[in-house]
Parts: sequence; structure tokens; C-alpha cells
Amino acid sequence: MESLSLSELTILLVEPSQTQRNIIHKRLHEAGIDQFLFAENCASAYDVAVSKFPDLVISPMYFDDGTATDLIESLRNNTLLESTAYMLISSEDKFHSLDAIKQAGVVAILPKPFQFSDLVNALNATLSYIEPEEQDDNELQSLRDISVLVVDDSKTAQNHITKVLQNIGVVDIRRANDGKQGLEELATRAADLVISDYNMPVMNGAAFVEALRHSEAFKSIPVMMVTSEDNTAKLNGVRQSGVSALVDKPFDITDVKRILMNMLR
Repeated sequence: MESLSLSELTILLVEPSQTQRNIIHKRLHEAGIDQFLFAENCASAYDVAVSKFPDLVISPMYFDDGTATDLIESLRNNTLLESTAYMLISSEDKFHSLDAIKQAGVVAILPKPFQFSDLVNALNATLSYIEPEEQDDNELQSLRDISVLVVDDSKTAQNHITKVLQNIGVVDIRRANDGKQGLEELATRAADLVISDYNMPVMNGAAFVEALRHSEAFKSIPVMMVTSEDNTAKLNGVRQSGVSALVDKPFDITDVKRILMNMLR
């Protein structure tokens, strides 16, 4: 089966500035994109997405009627659009502004101005998200045989991580909304791997990992923490608590698969 190519992607480019739209459109065309849809704000982008079903939405952070977070949440709340790939191109660098959109599941966040090589990498990550590459039979079987518990307080993040896991071959996936629920779920049935967020109510990721490592029953379960947290001190604390792997949001599917396979060996 031939793999999906960049030229086959339909891109919805949401950009209120005509100048910025022209610049991004030109760079996308140079990367091999031929099929485009356009919108200027949240409302028009949602209307286009509902009628045309783009493969990828690309937008800045701010519009006259909302933010990229508002737009991606509206897409995620529509069952026909909930898995649509999303890329943010923005000069925004504040944690509180970026955290929500990272939690919603984006394939990439590029700065303004962005490097062309970073754009191409992000587009290739989109291809991996939409159509996973074929896998070795032994590798695929090993992934089908494992059970994974996803612990995240964001339903959209849970959905995004679940789709990524399904794309690489994982079938047995359960969910919990915080560390406390994660421990309760594991007490009901153990898992071969835990994927956890850091910032959660009730019991956060660091406390959750620490609880696992102090439990005779759960201490050997590998934990991959997928987080948008950028506080170095907090992340160092997580590493010291016994996390097996730390992955930034947004993450590359190929990287997640490689890390997951290394953890399970």
C-alpha cells in the first residue's frame, strides 16, 4: 500500500492577516502542499472544517473572535472532527497561554518566524498521525499484547494519546483522570505501561509516580510522562521520582513509538 504524501493533504489555513497568510501559503506550497482551504477566524474556520473536513488545520494563536484554543476545542467537541490534526504557528511563549492547546493535542507548535525544516518535520509528523507507517509483524504483535493506562485530567488529551497509541498498534487502553484514579484502576487490573500527565488535580503526575515506586505491586511498571510543563525544577523532581521517560507536548509519534519499544524491552 502506498503511503500518504504531503501533496495529498488538504490544509485549512486560518490566518486573519493576508500578509501572513501569503507567507505561510508560499512555504507550504514549497513543502509540496497543493490543496488549500482558507479562513480568517474561529467561526469561519469551524464552518469550513465542518463542510470540507481538512486533514490539517494550521493557525496562529489569536483571532478577532477567540483563540486557537477555542477553535481546537470546538473541533474536538465534534465527533466528526475530533481527530483532525492541528498545527499552531505563533510567537506566543507564555506557559499558561500554550498549555491548554498543548493539552488538546496538536501535532506541532512552530514559532514565528519558523524554519522551513521545522515546517517540513511538522508536516511529516502530521502524515504519521493521519496514516501510521507499516510495522514489523513482531513489533506490532508486541504492542498488541500490552495493556496501557493513560492518566490525564484532559479528555481531549486522553483522546489524542489514545489515537496515537492505536496508530502504533496498541489495543488494550484504559483511562484515568488523575493519579488517585490511576492507582485505583491499577488496583483493579495491572498495566504493562502507564502514560501520565504532570499537571492534574487530586494527585499530580509526580505524586502518582512516587506512589507507584513505593508500591510493591506497581513499582516495576514503566511510566512515560507526557507533559506540557516547562518548569525545570518540577521536571527534575519528576525524573528523580522514577519516571521511565519524559516526553514534551506536542510529541512526535515516531519518538513515542521508539521510546515505548525501548521501555518494554
